[in-house]
This record gives sequence, C-alpha cells and structure tokens, in this order.
Amino acid sequence: MDFGLYGCLTILVAALGLTFVACAFLFIRRIEDRKPAVLGEEVGAHKTVLGKLRNRQPMSQDEVDYAREIVSDSRSLLAYSIPAILFAMGCFYVFGCLQQLRGATPSVRTFIGVLPMLGSINITFQLLRVARLKGLLQDAVTTVRQSPDVLAGG
Repeated sequence: MDFGLYGCLTILVAALGLTFVACAFLFIRRIEDRKPAVLGEEVGAHKTVLGKLRNRQPMSQDEVDYAREIVSDSRSLLAYSIPAILFAMGCFYVFGCLQQLRGATPSVRTFIGVLPMLGSINITFQLLRVARLKGLLQDAVTTVRQSPDVLAGG
C-alpha cells in the first residue's frame, strides 16, 4: 500500500495523539488523587489568587498554597499534553483530508482542523503565562512567612 506523505503524517499524528491522551490521563489522575486546596472549591478563586500574585498584593497562607498548586500544575510537562491532544486532532483532520484529496485542490473544509490547532496554541501560552509566575510565588511565600514575625516584634 502506498500511503503517500499525508497518509504517513496522518498515521504519525494519530499515534502521537494516543500517546498524548495517555499522558493527559496520567496528569488528570494525579490531580484527582491529591487533596484539594481549601480555596480550590470556591468559584473564581483561581482568577483572584493569580491576580493577587501578578500584582504582588498581600496573600494569606491559603492563597499562597493554592497559587503554589496552580503554578506547579502549569509547570508540569504532563499538563502540556492536553493542548498537544487538540493540536494532534487538528493535524489529523487536515492531513487526513489532504490524503483523501489525492492531489485535488483543497477546499475550506480541509483547513477546519486549523481551528483546534490555534486553540491549543492559546492554551499552551496560557499555561506558560501561569508557569512564569514561579518567581513571584517565591517572593509571596517569603512575605507570608516573614509577616507573623514582623507583627510579633512590633
């Protein structure tokens, strides 16, 4: 059988997609098995805590713990398997359509797979944006640990 370039790329992307699914399953299982943070159950706490961290506002110990959890999740390589699945799905669709055309002119339908690819790039950038907050998180932890000493001394 002659699959051609697009056929081989489709098979390769399908195999990668299945690998990313397994990685995402491990990541989600790991998140489900841990004890949730206190603030993790509140609606909107994620945005509030990350906003305080970005603006270097004072945070409670619960907020710092939750921010630490969020940043560590976004720094995990397994977290990037979720956008990788979306990207692989988009590639699978585009390459599969191009394979089926066998040299004919592609239509707009062929490139619908680019939409999940763009979405996955957005998710990846959001994860990277949160992962960069590690330095600010270390400053926040230092501030929270020093504040009781300052209050006791004053």
